[in-house]
Amino acid sequence: MAGHSHWAGIKHKKDRADKIRSKIFSKLSREITVAAKLGDKDPDINPRLRSAIQSARSANMPKDNILRAIQKSEMNQTINFEAIRYEGFGPHRVACIVETLTDNKNRTASNIRTIFQKNAGSLGTQGSVSHSFDQKGVIKIRMDEINDNELYELAIEVGADECLTHDEIYEIHCKKNQIYEIKSNLEKKIKNFISTDIDWLPKNLINLNVDQKNNVIEFLNMLEEDDDVQKFYINLDLKGL
Repeated sequence: MAGHSHWAGIKHKKDRADKIRSKIFSKLSREITVAAKLGDKDPDINPRLRSAIQSARSANMPKDNILRAIQKSEMNQTINFEAIRYEGFGPHRVACIVETLTDNKNRTASNIRTIFQKNAGSLGTQGSVSHSFDQKGVIKIRMDEINDNELYELAIEVGADECLTHDEIYEIHCKKNQIYEIKSNLEKKIKNFISTDIDWLPKNLINLNVDQKNNVIEFLNMLEEDDDVQKFYINLDLKGL
């Protein structure tokens, strides 16, 4: 997740803002549609949908886009999105987990395999690299929502594992099966959230030289461009780019 988080910052610096926004909205819309289809259409009683909407608002997605994504869950009853995880090694043996939401798993598998192969990587089976990551609940909050001491005390009170700060953001980590319970308790004191996700956090980060890191960035760029890819995680330290 650390790799993915830093990568997001690099993307915002290097790509055109409108192109990035379009991709982000598309991926967020798909998550909203799936969350609404799998649960209640009312975000007050569907925590996954509520979190998806909060992420969309944090990305400044227009309200009409959010409503259309929810309505789409009722319109496309014959289209079912399936969550599929891919694991493998990218350039320079960087461990990579790719999470997708797809309505055509053959297309997605072919696309992901091609991206790995074009970047001197290799796609493995599930479990081939996930042992190098911990799956955790990750809740992100802007620092202007609450002060440090209040948040740290609140994090302990609600049962979070740890609370980190970076890039003007608080990041609360918890057990993945407790994420919505902890989020619900946090909502009693905090109004706005950046995101609420179950992420793969690398146990250890590896380092490469600048040229090698740029090879990995090209690989991540191709993953980012694929419409079926929702998230990806690597165990590379991208600092310094």
